[in-house]
Amino acid sequence: MTQVRTYLALALAFVLTLTAQSMALARNAPDPAGQMVLCTGTGPVTVLVDAQGQPTGAVHICPECALSLFQVISTDTADLLRPTTWTPAQTLDLPLEIFDLARLPARARGPPVHS
Repeated sequence: MTQVRTYLALALAFVLTLTAQSMALARNAPDPAGQMVLCTGTGPVTVLVDAQGQPTGAVHICPECALSLFQVISTDTADLLRPTTWTPAQTLDLPLEIFDLARLPARARGPPVHS
């Protein structure tokens, strides 16, 4: 079992290292200002370009918003927005202990000994 945990930890660290680099590149990638359609022998190709007409490459999904895509495929989101039943709170009967500080013995110590 410990070998599985070790391999899993190493795999997760490796994946985190790889995805952190692509996440940094996605954040700093220039946004496309337009698109250019090129007619080639195999058919039309759409290339995204920046304001100077230079190709920007593929569009990256925002890493912070990528998890919101799971909401699109989920069918239970309407049920999660409002409570379906009402349950009254339960009361707990806990004994209250009161300590009398005057009855506690003194536990003071002297100053530290210098050597």
